[in-house]
Amino acid sequence: MTDRTPIRTVLVATDFSDTAQAGIDWAVELARTHQAQIVLVHGVMLPNRATDFVPSPPDLTEKLQEAASGRLNEAAERASGRGAEVITDLRIGLPSQAILEAAEERAVDLVVLGTRGLSGLQHLLLGSTAQRVVQHAKCPVLTVHPGDIDQHRQIRTVLVPTDFSRDAELSTSVALDLLAKQPGETTLVLLHVYHLPYEYTAYGSIPTSLDYFKDVEGAAEERLRDLAEPLASEGLSVKTVAREGYPPEVIVGEAEAIGADLIALGTHGRSGLTHLLLGSTAERVVHHASCPVLTVRRQEE
Repeated sequence: MTDRTPIRTVLVATDFSDTAQAGIDWAVELARTHQAQIVLVHGVMLPNRATDFVPSPPDLTEKLQEAASGRLNEAAERASGRGAEVITDLRIGLPSQAILEAAEERAVDLVVLGTRGLSGLQHLLLGSTAQRVVQHAKCPVLTVHPGDIDQHRQIRTVLVPTDFSRDAELSTSVALDLLAKQPGETTLVLLHVYHLPYEYTAYGSIPTSLDYFKDVEGAAEERLRDLAEPLASEGLSVKTVAREGYPPEVIVGEAEAIGADLIALGTHGRSGLTHLLLGSTAERVVHHASCPVLTVRRQEE
């Protein structure tokens, strides 16, 4: 495999939930593989006063910070005990803002976080937080799910949905960066999903639709082969799949069918009838996939 962009710093967010611990597990293994440093981040979101007529204890903020700092240090010690270099970063404010600010200030190469966390006032990694980070992070984001707890494994099969856009091309490159120092064979499955909007199918069978679908499928398969050829020349095992259907459902279903260890996709892609990787698709895949999802957002030029 050709040289890839090194991964030197991995930020992992925690709210001390089981799902956040799954994120730490994945971050530790990636950091060990790439000899990278882990930045363990926790955002303390101060609760509102219970009432307007009973003031909050004057030392509430200080006590919350002390408690959070203690738990953060404990989590860092456990990660360090597994062979990772870990530093901590405790911040006050909205969780998503804490994660994004820390990621930018420290120029990290990857953010890892869970899609769900604690409930109530102590929550950090609720879906809305993961959604904001995926949408706005300037570096790739790896999201893990409750089902990924105790499921860290070598990444052998990576599903890469593509709409042939620059965003999709970038997601492939970043996935290969993650795999660059991993021993053993990895299979990339390049998937293109083509889909006619409801308005085109609501009127029943249209005589030209069958030929049209065949033309689209043939063109997609040809373009997939063009993408696969240079990847295969690097020594990778590459498979191509063209499917018709609703993109998020097809992506999630294909990942389950092939037993994917990772899905890598761009957060935006083409617009109009040929679109695949619009933000809403990426967000749905992040929330419903049965394996971790790597999302990559191309920076505006």
